[in-house]
Amino acid sequence: MPAPHSAPVPTLAEAAQWAPERVVELAQAHEDLQRQVQTIQHQLEWFRRQLFGQKSEKRLVPPDPAQMYLGELPIPDTQPDVPGKTVAGHTRRASRTDYAQDKDESALFFDETRVPVETITLANPETEGLAADQFEVIGEKLSHRLAQRPGSYVILKYVRPVIKRRDTQTIHCPAAPVGVLEGSRADVSFLVGLLLDKFAWHLPLYRQHQRLADAGITVSRAWLTQLAAQAAALLTPIYEAQLASIRASRVKAMDETPIKAGRAGPGKMKACYFWPVYGELHEICFPFFDSRAHSNVEKVLGLKPTEGGVLLSDGYGAYETYASKTGLTHAQCWTHCRREFINAEAAEPALAAKALEFIGALYAVEAKIRDDKLKGEAKREYRLDHARPIVTAFFTWVQERLDAQGLLPSNPLTKALIYAHKRRAALEVFLADPDVPIDTNHLERALRPIPLGRKNWMFSWTELGAQHVGVVQSLIATCRLHELDPYDYLVDVLQRVAQHPAADVAQLTPRLWKQHFGKAPLRSEISRRAA
Repeated sequence: MPAPHSAPVPTLAEAAQWAPERVVELAQAHEDLQRQVQTIQHQLEWFRRQLFGQKSEKRLVPPDPAQMYLGELPIPDTQPDVPGKTVAGHTRRASRTDYAQDKDESALFFDETRVPVETITLANPETEGLAADQFEVIGEKLSHRLAQRPGSYVILKYVRPVIKRRDTQTIHCPAAPVGVLEGSRADVSFLVGLLLDKFAWHLPLYRQHQRLADAGITVSRAWLTQLAAQAAALLTPIYEAQLASIRASRVKAMDETPIKAGRAGPGKMKACYFWPVYGELHEICFPFFDSRAHSNVEKVLGLKPTEGGVLLSDGYGAYETYASKTGLTHAQCWTHCRREFINAEAAEPALAAKALEFIGALYAVEAKIRDDKLKGEAKREYRLDHARPIVTAFFTWVQERLDAQGLLPSNPLTKALIYAHKRRAALEVFLADPDVPIDTNHLERALRPIPLGRKNWMFSWTELGAQHVGVVQSLIATCRLHELDPYDYLVDVLQRVAQHPAADVAQLTPRLWKQHFGKAPLRSEISRRAA
């Protein structure tokens, strides 16, 4: 199709001489061009909203039309010259072994002039009941363990006296304290700090490695990766127990969010997904799968849902398929419905605004319920009395617009109307069930660490690494939901999990840990000394 400016515009007299076939052809071309322009305008508005729009989905007063967009600021014709920079060549360091215990003073992995060292002298149990003249200290052995206070590194220096009993002429030395990871120089405090820096504060391991080097501590980057993997492996049984608790919930919310994990080829990462699921006891887990296949929902939730179960989700077809297969009730999210009409505002502002007014009124009802702290039957009755008439009026309006409108199927408003119309039954579930939220916003808030992490560590080299991300993030996010300090929780469970009965591992999930152990958690050596 020629561009509009490729030929001169004909005069009225010339146009009058055209054959009818030519007029029809040009009319069709004009219609196609109009459709393309509308599509491009809609895409441009979407991109502008992503860059400069409000992050909140609340309805706001439109800005002053005289106010320019950031993208409309004048750009100078000339750019200042940027001076060049010479980059030094890179020489790779030779690898060295990370020793759990220092056999040679020259093998210290830290700079004693820059790193604070706290000395802990262990009593030799063989000296109990012996007078000072019954034994002599003939030497001592040293071991060093890397510990961490929030925001700082500390070396715990254990001094272990080696004695020789004069009566038996035998030599004795106390063993080094047992750590969470056998034979490792990492104290539990450092291990937890490593996990929180990466998963709670999104600081990649290579940056943590640089920070350690700046602090005067020399360890290998691979060692940090091994620590994170070993800690995640210890926490996996707790994660599985929490996922089992979520499966037993009557009302669950589920979503999916992408992550790049594993190599799909030279220079390419595989597109994989977390499938976060949120239970009614305010627990969340992030199961990992290498695809967005419908069968993943079955693998997470199983084929025998709780009696009277409800699955709340967005409009992705995998959840509707699962609900049809298992017989549970499928509820859908009003926020996702609202987003469809927000996307249509640029194309049909008046009609989209009408839909958003209906949905805004529903959220006003939910706000009143929260303010009055209504629960159970009182909440259900209030929804039926106040929200049901709004829902009925909304879907009546949707049907009228679909019957009367002459917009193309590709029009954003048409898509929004069809989206709502097809999902009416699922969008009405919350009216009669007080335990069903109106949307999945609680789930989206809880899964926020995943996209935040993606912006920092970008991807996982292996699919196993991505699974470990899901394990640790599940426990940290659930700690936040139950107002627990993730540091205190992880320090305790990493020391406790090896001795805790496997049959009672559910007690170590954040929700139950708060009841059983939250008042007197196990502390690290560095915390006990600070207290």
